[in-house]
Amino acid sequence: MKKKLLLLFVFLGLLQQVNAQFTLGGGAQKVTITGKISAVIIDSATKQPVDYATVSLVRVKDNKSINGGVTDAKGKVVLQNVSPDDYKLLIGFMGYKGKTMLVKTSPEKPDLNLGNILLTGTESNLKEVAIVGKTPMIETKIDKLVYNAEQDVTTSGGNAGDVMRKVPMVTVDIDGNPSLRGSSAVRVLINGKPSGTMSNSVADALKMIPAEEIKSVEVITSPSAKYDAEGAGGIINIITKKKTAQGVNGNASLSVGTRQNNGNFSLNAKKGRLGINSSFGGQYAIPQNTRVVLENDVYSQQSHIFQDGFSKAKRYAYNGSIGLDYDINAYNSLSTNIKYNDFSNGAKGSSNVTSSIMDTILRTYVRSSDSKSSLNNIDWSADYRKTTKKEGEEFTVSGQASFGRNTTQFNTSLINPDGSALAPDVNGDNTGKNNEYTLQTDYVYPFSKTMSLETGVKGILRDIKSKYQSSEQDFDYKQNVGAVYGVLSFKLAQLFDVKGGLRAEYTDISGVSGSSLNFNNNYTNLFPSIIVSKTLKGNSTLKLSYNTRMQRPSLSYLNPFLNRNDPENQQQGNPNLNPEISDIVELGYSTFIKGSVINASIFYRTTTDVIESLYFPDQKLTTYANVGKNKSYGANVFATYNPLPKWTLMGNFSLNTYDLRNSQTNQSTGVFVNYSVFARSAISFKGGWNTEIFGVYNASRRTFQGTSGPMAFYGGAFKKDIMKKKATVGVNVLNVFSRDLHIHNENTGADFRQNMNIYYPLRSFGVNFSYKFGKVTFTAPKKKKGISNDDLKQDEGAGGLGGGAAPKQ
Repeated sequence: MKKKLLLLFVFLGLLQQVNAQFTLGGGAQKVTITGKISAVIIDSATKQPVDYATVSLVRVKDNKSINGGVTDAKGKVVLQNVSPDDYKLLIGFMGYKGKTMLVKTSPEKPDLNLGNILLTGTESNLKEVAIVGKTPMIETKIDKLVYNAEQDVTTSGGNAGDVMRKVPMVTVDIDGNPSLRGSSAVRVLINGKPSGTMSNSVADALKMIPAEEIKSVEVITSPSAKYDAEGAGGIINIITKKKTAQGVNGNASLSVGTRQNNGNFSLNAKKGRLGINSSFGGQYAIPQNTRVVLENDVYSQQSHIFQDGFSKAKRYAYNGSIGLDYDINAYNSLSTNIKYNDFSNGAKGSSNVTSSIMDTILRTYVRSSDSKSSLNNIDWSADYRKTTKKEGEEFTVSGQASFGRNTTQFNTSLINPDGSALAPDVNGDNTGKNNEYTLQTDYVYPFSKTMSLETGVKGILRDIKSKYQSSEQDFDYKQNVGAVYGVLSFKLAQLFDVKGGLRAEYTDISGVSGSSLNFNNNYTNLFPSIIVSKTLKGNSTLKLSYNTRMQRPSLSYLNPFLNRNDPENQQQGNPNLNPEISDIVELGYSTFIKGSVINASIFYRTTTDVIESLYFPDQKLTTYANVGKNKSYGANVFATYNPLPKWTLMGNFSLNTYDLRNSQTNQSTGVFVNYSVFARSAISFKGGWNTEIFGVYNASRRTFQGTSGPMAFYGGAFKKDIMKKKATVGVNVLNVFSRDLHIHNENTGADFRQNMNIYYPLRSFGVNFSYKFGKVTFTAPKKKKGISNDDLKQDEGAGGLGGGAAPKQ
């Protein structure tokens, strides 16, 4: 009994001691119980889950952020390890009104399920597209200038070529071919990716992109080392706006006129983490006569050939694409896209030809020609992107395959005045194939908020084949490129933003023409780049940059196929061309003053092994050659001004010098000045009315052998928003007071003169209609990375406006 009483007293004493420790503290630790808070975020209108919405948990008593997360594809979020307390739950997402809720957890109920939480959109669906109107039309970044085309209401109903005329620093010729800083060696990308079609006909490809699909246009005049070794002009990257919307939406547009006729249709769908986008378009140019008057004089032979004739061209094209985007989770995503393009040209013409020596007519005849050419191209790409919890860290793997096919056919008849044949018909048939395979990987690592490293490797395999009627002339050209780069971005002394890098490229070239090995070459090049930028007071930026770039010739320059459509003026490529190498120094300044923008730059560029077309009178042949070294000084000024809130004036002036010295003869052209001017006025009225007028003047352009004559054209448009701004209808005109644009080109040498006058039908009238449909609910866009092959010198575009051939119609 005593033992039991003793044990009872001991037990009571222990209970008292334990109770004292809990009630008096006694130095013991407080027991902490944690739980979780879960919720599902729902769109209030569609009742669909909102993925990638941001959820933050803030403690009420000290306003300190405790926890946070992002909703998954089903709109669900779970915040773990939440201690009992009073909190504010903050929910936010682009396109929705922010939401704040007071929540409380306790030791008794540590887990809290909030169920469905409704988010309300800030605007109705289609109006949400205009939310980004808060973004300025022009943005200046350390390595590029961005023109936000979606802020310009006057672009509706047009195409990418129309948009390009409004982009700072970009000059567009009459066919729609862009140039930068006096150089037509510009690489145009779509969402950072190249296309085989762009490398052959930039103007045609741009006409197939509706203006309504363009989000912005990036102008990169000083590309960093992460880009392929690009040419003297720079990069123009068109960013579309079709991969950021939940639901089904699209756009249909139609433009009908006296010259160009275009139709485009796009359909996009996104549900949860899967997005599908597709498009189809076509264009047709109504045939019109282009008159060409050509004179060739050879002084040593005292010969003179005079041609006066016309050609009527028929042009049509169509394209289509489909793409898939899938977000595996918040850190991994896949995308793939396939695009098909088909362009066809056909021209029939007739010229009266007179051949004479010492003013004595030898013969007169009629040259009748019928030519056809086509280009079709398939581009397929696939990308994998991985990010981490470390903001800014990113790893990507990208692959692309491009398959192009070019065909050229012609038949030329020489007919005497009595109708008999002067000579047998001249026929030509050439098929070119250009297959290209690319694989690259890129990695970005941010050391801090002010310092990051970009690095990557890339391989390109190109196989170009050109087959003629005679198998002995078949041409096989292989070009393999391997590259590695590194770019470091950092803040210098808290005053300057610096972006510097180095790219190394190895090129291996081999080729066979006919039955023998004609060339085999390999070389390694280093391409440094650096950009130093400083932000000044008053939203102004000063930038200094230097880079080195290469531009390799593409198929149109290399193809040795002899085009004898005009026996007096034959054309042929040159497979022995070397790439151009350019060193560029640029100083730029930009400022924003009460909504107005001024962007000015000056630059100095040296280019070795300049590629230009040359005329050889003894062979009656125009081909390409590395003509020498060019030193060029230049300047560009772009400005916008708003006299009234809805009245925008815009202007661009570009100037550069041409001073080329031939590497073989040491002959110099002397210093010539090339310049261009663009001016535009746009006014928006109440009721959805918009109007604009513009004018372009491109002065004479100097070449090694001669000059390309000046061009001036002008136009205007009226547009009206209808159907609650879902549709736009408009009228556009071009050069209403003159049917033809007269262009005078001349090439001269020690023993010859070649003179050409082109009368190009330009006047046109057209109407256009554009309609947006579908339900749009934006989700946070992810920055996609892909392949960008920027190293090939493209055709001189403008259908020979600078090289002696008639422009395209």
